[in-house]
Amino acid sequence: MVTSHPCSSDSKKRLALAIIDFLSTSTKDGTVSEDDKESIEVAQQCIADAFKVDPTDRVAMIDALAGQTLQSIYGVFEKMKQKNTPAKPASPPIKPTSTPSGPSNAEKAEAESLKGKGNAAMAKKDYQSAIDYYTQALRIVPNNPIYLSNRAAAYSSTSQYEKAIQDAQVAVDTDPSYAKAWSRLGHARFAKGDARGAMEAYKAGIEAEGNGGSQITRNGYETAKKKLEEEIIAEADNIDAPPVPSPPPGEGAGGMPDLSSLAGMLGGAGGRGGGMPDLSSIMSNPMVAQMAQNFMNNPAIMQNMMSNPLMREMLDSVGGDDGEGPGAGGRSMPDLSSLMADPSIAEMAKNLMGGPGGGGGGAGGSGNA
Repeated sequence: MVTSHPCSSDSKKRLALAIIDFLSTSTKDGTVSEDDKESIEVAQQCIADAFKVDPTDRVAMIDALAGQTLQSIYGVFEKMKQKNTPAKPASPPIKPTSTPSGPSNAEKAEAESLKGKGNAAMAKKDYQSAIDYYTQALRIVPNNPIYLSNRAAAYSSTSQYEKAIQDAQVAVDTDPSYAKAWSRLGHARFAKGDARGAMEAYKAGIEAEGNGGSQITRNGYETAKKKLEEEIIAEADNIDAPPVPSPPPGEGAGGMPDLSSLAGMLGGAGGRGGGMPDLSSIMSNPMVAQMAQNFMNNPAIMQNMMSNPLMREMLDSVGGDDGEGPGAGGRSMPDLSSLMADPSIAEMAKNLMGGPGGGGGGAGGSGNA
């Protein structure tokens, strides 16, 4: 099943709100006739229901439009398409019947004043005020790449990287030669964890700057490149990691080990009855090797074992404390089943085998039955 990325879902909701705003504006500016208004209103409601958006939520609507309109955004697309379309044969000029729409010189001057206030707010690190000033400027001159790029910087300064990416992307789409917008796009992408996308943006910025790019843009490119290489290496390490080994034979899932084979080696019930046990057989057993390793890591276990009478009896029979040598005197090894019936010996065995309570201090090592 294919699932959509949360960012993709949010983008679609913002687009749905932009479409609803366009339809609403069209019913008010005379684009749609009175007879068709009812149909447009029904369409607006259907879009709102389908995409789970609320057109009356002014905060969501402002976030979706960000000082622009769907019509102005589409106008940028048409300009870009015209650049890539072969020119048609010239036709006789048509005398314009009306003045082209667009901001007047006075409005442009006001937008520049707002941009200046935004820049001053940025210098004071009053980023929210800067965002507000740039947004007001964009309402007067939509899709101005400088205003968009500046607002992208303000968004990044408040960790709103998704909005910074959107503004910087529109800025470079409007003016691909605007190197600063490419740099800000690279920064926002890197902050969002997209090292590859950041590299691409910084590279485009270097090409736009020419002469190998500025030091800042080159540093951004190298940082993103290094991060991407680290991610590739980490991913390869995860793929090549060896599987987790299975528990040694005789061990359960953290429980007591199966000591039946060890009992035979040590001369317990059913064992050889007496004398020195077969050490080569004992040490070849993985369970015993693990016990020996745990002995080395935790000397306190040996001290506790030596204080136990039954364990002391077993060691006396092996070591020949009466001075007659190993296995002398007809002594026999104590029954291992008797040893394991002793609670203190059983607890030490669990510690040695790394089960619950292993290491003398873990969970279950002090009284859990």
